[in-house]
Amino acid sequence: MASTAAALNLAPDLLSARPSREQRSAASVANVSEALFKLAPPPANANGRFAPSPTGRLHVGNLRTALVAWCCARSQGADFSLRIEDLDSERKRDGAAEQQLKDLAALGIDWDRPVVYQSERTSSYLAAIEVLRKHDLLYECWCTRAEIREAASAPSGTPVVYPGTCRDLPRAELQARRAISRTPALRVRAGDQVVRFFDRAHGDCTGVVDDFVVARQDGTAAYHLAVVIDDAELGVGEVVRGDDLLESTPAQVWLAEQLELAVPTYAHIPLMRDGAGKPLSKKDGSLTLAGQAANGLDPDRVRSDLAASLGLCELGEPIDIDQLALRFAATLVD
Repeated sequence: MASTAAALNLAPDLLSARPSREQRSAASVANVSEALFKLAPPPANANGRFAPSPTGRLHVGNLRTALVAWCCARSQGADFSLRIEDLDSERKRDGAAEQQLKDLAALGIDWDRPVVYQSERTSSYLAAIEVLRKHDLLYECWCTRAEIREAASAPSGTPVVYPGTCRDLPRAELQARRAISRTPALRVRAGDQVVRFFDRAHGDCTGVVDDFVVARQDGTAAYHLAVVIDDAELGVGEVVRGDDLLESTPAQVWLAEQLELAVPTYAHIPLMRDGAGKPLSKKDGSLTLAGQAANGLDPDRVRSDLAASLGLCELGEPIDIDQLALRFAATLVD
């Protein structure tokens, strides 16, 4: 049998054995389960969720994040939910959501209520927009991405802070823009607020919240709004997701506070990367469950390999989903 690193084509440092107590205090922690719980005790509300976008089959990095989120909830006797983030009609693929659910179930991941589809939740998002409008926190924006980047003088590939072009337009200019055919998006008046929050994997975090979009030009709810409303209505108490979304958190914390919703705790875990150090992509079919099966690795073996990458078992050691939750729970009190 090929080694885990060779089979999954992953960076070897993410597949190391469980570190010693001395190693756990190091600034860089490859062991995800140790990194999650070294900074703070578990939250009072540990209800969790996993929320993939149906743009293709889940790769092993997605599956590992799902396992960690599931373990965080189950190891504390909490509920776990699944949400399909299918608002982007241009990117979603037919049959992808159904296949994702099958792959999660094949690993042993279960959930406590019917799967939530964002495309079926328009009324909740519109109600939240009306609350923001009532509090004078919205304004219309006609800017394109190219116009925003040019106005912000940001080079391609760097984060862009909205420069406030449409925030306080004179009445005449506002009426002129409303007369054009292009429908405006809706932005919040965040005013570059500084938001501080605590992340269980990263510690104290600070971010500046610019005037982000909550409704796109086609009227569809934007990412931040949909996530905040969905997590609140599902009763999610802890959001466990990849650390590529860490920069999204200040805006979501701010928005939840404006809507007077409970703010969950957060744990942004390291992404799995390939041998070149790049985050895994759904474009690499060999890193899906189907791709692993073609290499002779069934879902049980993939679960074992992912558990090994979390420091919860030895390489090649069989471990079922219940054992995984128990060993994960042990990190809470170790």
